[in-house]
Amino acid sequence: MAKSTRTTSHVRLLAAGSLAALSLGTAMPAFAQDAQDAQAADAPTTNEIVVTAQFREQRLQDTPLSITAVDAALLASRNQTDISQIAAQAPNVQLTQMGGAFGSSMAAYIRGIGQYDFNPAYEPGVGIYIDDVYFATLTGSVMDLLDLERVEVLRGPQGTLTGRNSIGGAIKLFSAKPNEESSGTVEAVYGSRQRTDLRATANFPLAEGLSARISGVYKRQEGYVDQVDFGCANPGNSLGIGGNATTPKDCVVDKLGERDYAGLRGSLRYNPNDTIDWIVTGDYTYENRTNAAGVIGATNPALTGGVDFTCGKFCTYADWYMPAGGQATQAYYSPNNTEFEGWGVSSNLTVGLSDDLSLQAITAYRKYTQVFGTDDDYTPYSLIGGAGFNDLSFKFFSQELRLNGKIGDMVDWTIGGFYNTQTSVYFTRQDIRYIVPIGVPSLFLQFQGDDPIKANSKAAFGTVFVRPVENMTITAGVRYTDEHKDYTFVRTQWDGGTLNDIFGVGALNGTTSVYDGSKVDWRLSLDYRFSPEVLAYATVSTGFKGGGVTARPFTRNQAINGTFDPETLTAYEFGLKTDLLDRRLRLNFSAFYNDYRNIQLPIGDCSVLDGFAPGTGPFPCAAIQNAGDGEMYGLELEMQASPVEGLDIDGSLSWIDGKWKRIDAAAQGALRIEDPITTPAWRASLGVQYKADMGTSGSITPRFDLSYTGRQTIGRLINAGVFTELQYNPSITLGNARLTWKNADEDLAVSLEVQNVFNNYYFLPLRFSAVYSFVGTSYSNVGRPREWALSVRKTF
Repeated sequence: MAKSTRTTSHVRLLAAGSLAALSLGTAMPAFAQDAQDAQAADAPTTNEIVVTAQFREQRLQDTPLSITAVDAALLASRNQTDISQIAAQAPNVQLTQMGGAFGSSMAAYIRGIGQYDFNPAYEPGVGIYIDDVYFATLTGSVMDLLDLERVEVLRGPQGTLTGRNSIGGAIKLFSAKPNEESSGTVEAVYGSRQRTDLRATANFPLAEGLSARISGVYKRQEGYVDQVDFGCANPGNSLGIGGNATTPKDCVVDKLGERDYAGLRGSLRYNPNDTIDWIVTGDYTYENRTNAAGVIGATNPALTGGVDFTCGKFCTYADWYMPAGGQATQAYYSPNNTEFEGWGVSSNLTVGLSDDLSLQAITAYRKYTQVFGTDDDYTPYSLIGGAGFNDLSFKFFSQELRLNGKIGDMVDWTIGGFYNTQTSVYFTRQDIRYIVPIGVPSLFLQFQGDDPIKANSKAAFGTVFVRPVENMTITAGVRYTDEHKDYTFVRTQWDGGTLNDIFGVGALNGTTSVYDGSKVDWRLSLDYRFSPEVLAYATVSTGFKGGGVTARPFTRNQAINGTFDPETLTAYEFGLKTDLLDRRLRLNFSAFYNDYRNIQLPIGDCSVLDGFAPGTGPFPCAAIQNAGDGEMYGLELEMQASPVEGLDIDGSLSWIDGKWKRIDAAAQGALRIEDPITTPAWRASLGVQYKADMGTSGSITPRFDLSYTGRQTIGRLINAGVFTELQYNPSITLGNARLTWKNADEDLAVSLEVQNVFNNYYFLPLRFSAVYSFVGTSYSNVGRPREWALSVRKTF
């Protein structure tokens, strides 16, 4: 049976991180600043966070954008340690840790718009930024929230602000900045399934105006889905599959869904005066764990030899094993683990040229490699199996310049430029036996790919903020983007020799597909502060997700004709931001309408691309196409309340719906979904905590969080060339609890937490069903069961 081939990961050291320099030379409206100053001394107020979403420091409540901003204290109180967890409290946001066929990546959707496929040929759709540096891929995006100052989740297109491929929105992580105080923290966690977390941060001055900060994390936890030897657990089975002699007596070969993650971040800050702020940072991440916790979700026994391979709620018979056949001269195992190693460096320099003018330069380089194996059918039935070995390498360089200025008290402005270049090499060895007649080894589709993917992007942008009358601000922005991408397909035998032209795959070798395009995005916004308590705004903005080429063609036609155009969005939004009841209650509301065009989606039938009438093509299909145009509309509400001293309540509620306006000819009858929205219609969250002061004995704070995710479509399955009924994941309500004691000096904290308090069983939103029509199985990742953890944190 399959064994994990990883080595035990130890904490690997390297200086790391990123740090954002905040734009200078811009000011809030005087009215809003006065209100802030007047209220600064109020004790029972809602949490105030300063954001930089518009290239300048602004209070969250003065920013005419839909933003969920969470500071480090709230992240800790919610037990949130990685980026995928913040979606539980953000309206219309879905972040899903992927696995299986997608490696170490994250699917990110905001307001129903995003991407789930890690392949570097495809763009994210939701921009992820670390200290203002763009993270260009979904691979490696499941980041630990290490030593952060805050997280900003921006909903709606950010085409003129954060720019590239932020059509759905953006997630921005801001690290704690080095300062001239000596301080540090150490935290240790122990919990369910041998969970062990270690975190540490140190900040120290080096010289006058020069300071440093370093932080590190190590996380290890056993998996929660048993990988079971089918032959061992089912002796004398009808398929004649025997157990492996090395399998333990309990028949459990490995545990899927484990954690094994290490990271370091280091930064140097030179800040000798008010006009120079220069931060140089570096980060390093190493992850080596079993693949995600997948289980079979659907089975068609007619295609699986009459056997239902469903193992149980938290177990699987997947074995990552393939017998000899075709180019596989002997039986072998594909790895059942994922290994990711990456690092990056950046320079963020802000120089004040005058009282009214500042320049910001952000330079960054990032590199990573990822290796993982796949078991396409998730069964031990090797006659229908498919396996893959994947090795992805990535290099990225970016340069951004921003010039910020102001004209009196009436106008603030920003102009700038952005450039990036990136190169990926996707090596893969595929052994696909499910699309050919069983027992015909000469037709096994086995090939080796070593595909280089090159891309670059150039942009110029500008934003102006005008205050024509007191309390009113008009914001206008524009951005021009020019981008290029080319994908060269390498299709050879495993030994590098010429590949037989099975299904046309051999003819792909040496083919290069090219995409070139440009786009102008714009934004116009009007906001008015009716009182210190109420701000209203209305915005029209655009965004786009870059075009590209089909990354997994089965014929040359699919490679050449599979080039798709950018998808575009025009969004209309109205919002209210309020601080009521002497700032004890904060309510933020937004309503939006999206005109969504040239939507990029996978199709289930490549007949049109291969020159056949719809539904008549003989070849397999894994193409991305512009499926058509749609519209989306929704409502969002966020709440924070502090009704009495010590009691804090936060919550959110969101709804989204939509429909198709046009379906493209290539997608007619080939779409697995019913409407352009695949995220749940309803989401809600509620968090309550109360800090009880016990005088010299310190304080104790219980907290409870609830999150509700409505029913969600997971698409249609294909059976004998016919779509089944639309499938759904049912709605789910999850609860997390935490009890924290702090000493009187608040430099020592002990916490007990329980996640998934109700021990609900649920599937994560996306499933792998591409092979269902051939092998009769699909699989999904299952959510984590109830877990407990005890943590101790010391601050120096």
